[in-house]
Amino acid sequence: MGAFARGSTLVLHVYFDPEDFADECFFVYFSDGKDPVRIPMQRDGNRFKLSLKFHQIGLYFYYFLIGGKVFECGRFRDGVISNDSHIRAWQITVYDEAYHTPDWMKGGVMYQIFPDRFYRSGNYPIAKNKVLRGDWGGLPNYRPNEYGKVLNNDFFGGNLNGINKKLDYLKELGVTVIYLNPIFEAYSNHRYDTGDYMKIDPLLGTTADFDKLTEEASRRGIRIILDAVLNHTGDDSRYFNRYGHYKDSVGAYQSPNSPYFSWYNFRNYPESYDSWWGIETLPAVNEASPSYQEFIFGEDGVLKNWLRHGISGYRLDVADELPDFFLQKLRAAVKDEKSDAVVIGEVWEDASNKIAYSERRQYLQGKELDSVMNYPLKDAIISYVQSGNATQLRETIYMLIDNYPKETLDCLMNILGTHDTPRILTVFGGKTCANKDEMAVTFLSQKEKIAARKKLMMAAVLQFTLPGIPCIFYGDENATEGYQDPFCRRCFDWTHTDEELTSFYKKLGAIRASLPQFRDGEYDELFADSSCIVYERRTGEGVVYVYVNNSQGEYCIDLNGVYYEHLSGKKFLGRLNCLPHSYGILTKLE
Repeated sequence: MGAFARGSTLVLHVYFDPEDFADECFFVYFSDGKDPVRIPMQRDGNRFKLSLKFHQIGLYFYYFLIGGKVFECGRFRDGVISNDSHIRAWQITVYDEAYHTPDWMKGGVMYQIFPDRFYRSGNYPIAKNKVLRGDWGGLPNYRPNEYGKVLNNDFFGGNLNGINKKLDYLKELGVTVIYLNPIFEAYSNHRYDTGDYMKIDPLLGTTADFDKLTEEASRRGIRIILDAVLNHTGDDSRYFNRYGHYKDSVGAYQSPNSPYFSWYNFRNYPESYDSWWGIETLPAVNEASPSYQEFIFGEDGVLKNWLRHGISGYRLDVADELPDFFLQKLRAAVKDEKSDAVVIGEVWEDASNKIAYSERRQYLQGKELDSVMNYPLKDAIISYVQSGNATQLRETIYMLIDNYPKETLDCLMNILGTHDTPRILTVFGGKTCANKDEMAVTFLSQKEKIAARKKLMMAAVLQFTLPGIPCIFYGDENATEGYQDPFCRRCFDWTHTDEELTSFYKKLGAIRASLPQFRDGEYDELFADSSCIVYERRTGEGVVYVYVNNSQGEYCIDLNGVYYEHLSGKKFLGRLNCLPHSYGILTKLE
């Protein structure tokens, strides 16, 4: 049935064979922890019908009771079942009628940058407890030290001025949004252990450098969003200050009288405290602390401060770890400062019905997130390209359409890889490794790389044409390889470039920019079998047709008129032969 704004009128029809007698039909719905509600449907010939409205936002589940039998998720079950938790029910997402997501994001192309590894321009000071590498593109340190800890303190020196230098390259790629992994001062090279939320890491540059970046990006029609790491800080931070490196601050670890003491949960002060996944260098924050909330949400707080420096929103690290009340206050603060700023959550599953820490989350009901990282689609695209079986892909597409508000669907962050996953080219290469020592030295042969690139190009067509906004992980367009962290975070190789693959991505970006159907067009599947899928994206301005044939067979599409295929630049009249392992993006010329 889908997702609907609160107060919308829903009209349901249940059809049945006239030869099958059904004297009554009930629409039965329920929400978590609530008793089911039965509503009789009106019989009208060979169908039952019902009109209703939902006046509260939330997640609802429903099924039908027809002639004393339960009809659930496409099948009948005998008997009336009283425990609705065992019924495979359909889902309705009811969201706030005022929910709106930023129009500027829709139809664009996002590019994710791990700042230390993208491009280096100039030299900036580095702290004494860090190592500045002189071998751009070298192997990141991954082995633990004598105490069994991986320090993540080696830096290649990528910086904000380096990103600024490459803005024209990104513009040519069709990029409209840059998502930056953390840029605030921190001990580690990944910077998810925030040391100071109000300070750019000195190795990346200055606040003036950042302002110049946002200004130059804006001049090219590119917006910037930042990674917000709000569930935990670093233990080496001015707020926790375990090692006393911040001489002008008294951290929570140093004294119970610290202004930051309420931010953390100590079990046995000071050595035992809550931390993210038990990692002691990442002490978890108490989001209920009024002091912490004021620091993050206040008029002079973190979120509003950086919005005033020209950014267009935030990606929220580990959104599952942030309580609903915190996310609601966060969204309100962001929108209060900049109404069209975006709030994206890191959620790895179906975000419409996610249960985290035994609680049903409310991410997409209009009060919390605009968008999420689309891991379900990522997994489905990879499965299809690898196996040739379209089942998971088709099911995932319709799951997203059915469960997500259209406002969310149009700005979903469609990824193929991130800083947390192996490089997509490596995934398509298919080589497995037993441990990190093997990962460090394993690369694709030239033959394997050619085969993997072909798969990547097919995956990119799906990524760029399905609902949402594609997000390129820096270097994927340049055939970057790498297994799990830290090998997926290698330096961008600006010396050895893959011009063919980069040109392909540029073409996809140009196609998205030229066809408004990819902004918010409706999706409809026109044909599908086990290996081939044909779909359209439709608006009032016209229709775009996309086909992907991941099989050894050949398919024919009968065309009514002259069509232009945007990737090849060819025109087709009457018939299009879909060759094995091919794809195309078509619009009608006449």
